[in-house]
Amino acid sequence: MVATTEEMENILSADEVSFEDALEQYLPIADCGDLGEGSIVPGEVVKVDEDNVLVDVNFKSEGQIPTSEFLDADGTVTVSVGEKVDVYVVRKNESEGTIILSREKAKRMQLFDTIEEIQEKNDTIKGRIIRRIKGGYTVDLGGIEAFLPGSHVDLRPVPDMDALVDQEFDFRILKINRRRSNVIVSRRVLLEEERETKRQELLGTLEEGQVLKGKVKNITEYGVFVDLGGLDGLLHITDMSWRRIKHPKEMVSLGDELELKVLNFDKDNQKVSLGMKQLVPDPWESIETKYPEGERFNGRITNLVDYGAFVELEEGVEGLVHISEMSWTRKLRHPSQMVHTGDEVDVVILGVDPDKKRISLGMKQVNPNPWDLVAEKYPEGTILEGTIKNITEFGMFIGIEDGIDGLIHVSDISWTKKIRHPNELYKVGDTVQAKVLTVDKDAEKFTLGVKQLAEDPWLMVPDRYPEGTIIEGTVTNITDFGLFVEVEEGIEGLVHVSEISRKKVKSPSEMFKEGVAIQAKVIHVSADERRLGLSIKQLKTEEDRKSAPKEFRSNTGETAGTNLGDLLRAEFEDADKK
Repeated sequence: MVATTEEMENILSADEVSFEDALEQYLPIADCGDLGEGSIVPGEVVKVDEDNVLVDVNFKSEGQIPTSEFLDADGTVTVSVGEKVDVYVVRKNESEGTIILSREKAKRMQLFDTIEEIQEKNDTIKGRIIRRIKGGYTVDLGGIEAFLPGSHVDLRPVPDMDALVDQEFDFRILKINRRRSNVIVSRRVLLEEERETKRQELLGTLEEGQVLKGKVKNITEYGVFVDLGGLDGLLHITDMSWRRIKHPKEMVSLGDELELKVLNFDKDNQKVSLGMKQLVPDPWESIETKYPEGERFNGRITNLVDYGAFVELEEGVEGLVHISEMSWTRKLRHPSQMVHTGDEVDVVILGVDPDKKRISLGMKQVNPNPWDLVAEKYPEGTILEGTIKNITEFGMFIGIEDGIDGLIHVSDISWTKKIRHPNELYKVGDTVQAKVLTVDKDAEKFTLGVKQLAEDPWLMVPDRYPEGTIIEGTVTNITDFGLFVEVEEGIEGLVHVSEISRKKVKSPSEMFKEGVAIQAKVIHVSADERRLGLSIKQLKTEEDRKSAPKEFRSNTGETAGTNLGDLLRAEFEDADKK
């Protein structure tokens, strides 16, 4: 029998009512009422897979939580099926029967409860500094990140802020804002309390001259702050060692435990001056006896400066080798050209000042002064042979002895040649012969000459070319002021522009060319001034004077009184045109 539509609807309605009744019996509504959003409820792990963990909190369906919320630091899952865990109800949907849970938020809320309880009791909590941030640090309190202001890190400013990262400390909780999940902690408050307690104990026993132990708390350029146990003392850099040190870090590090002597104690201002070198004898006592002048010792280079090198003769005793006392022969711009820090060197004591605690040392005095030997070996006038080591615009340096060079000035290369640069004739490595001109061991100067090997040809010029001599030479150079004429190899005379012609000459180059041969008359000669003055004008005048009568006599019928001046003027003009 086929059922009608109405009968079918009644059957379906009856089935639906039965299904709802069965669901209510399976999940009593009363049991779900305690699962308020934002509350922490107990649950049971029913399934664990790679991505999610299912937790039964007695709701219509299990809550799904990411497996990552159950991993430890090594990435291992920390729960298993059947285990009881507290979870946080994030959101639930009664009509759909779904619920969202969080294990991390549950732990976080429970931790906030614990932190609030610690704050109420004014107790301490242990935390680990995990990173630096602007204004301070982030501190892990076991699941909650708190802010540690930079001013609450230590009693004094911390020189190396990064050094505290990954370290654990006890902290005092200053402020909690659960709604914003903000927690502010302080380490300085605990340190101040601890310091005050220890300070009161120390003040009752501290006195000058006392030897005690302390821990390096802070290092600056000028000294070290030492925690004496509730009270800080200053160990100045000058009281750390009898020897010279650039920075306290050369001797101590943060956290080092030192044995120190109390040099001064101001009880009213609670200031303590400490010393470390005072625990050992002063090495400068009887220093003049230990290091007499003129004696030779071995030392170690500890520091280089522009003006010299400091040499440690023993622990706490240093002397200065001035840069001028390093080498007899080398002109040093900086001590590093000769020595380096850590080198072992032999030195000679030049002077000791025990009051100022200064010792003057010399390195070059270890060996004889080579300039004394050179002055004896190469007196003035000696002819020697050497190799060119360097060439400059002003001359050549010739190697004479180890570290000693002789200078041949460009003006001492040739008597006659005009040399603009020595490399026109020589190159580095050439062997040359020269004559010693001067040896000045005080000024450390050694001068040589090549041209002095031969006699100065200018000494013979006055005899060979006396005034009035007619010479023939070649034009070698033309300038605005005259002509240079070579009369023999290396000997040049000058025809001044005023001695070229009776007429005004604007430019000698308009009348002459280099390389042409000319005749001229010697009008001035001086070996001392190395000058030979010549004249073309005077030579022509003399020639014209000699030839004038002949020309006049060859003239036909004109009278001398009337035409002699015209004839001479015409003759001179013809000569100038040639």
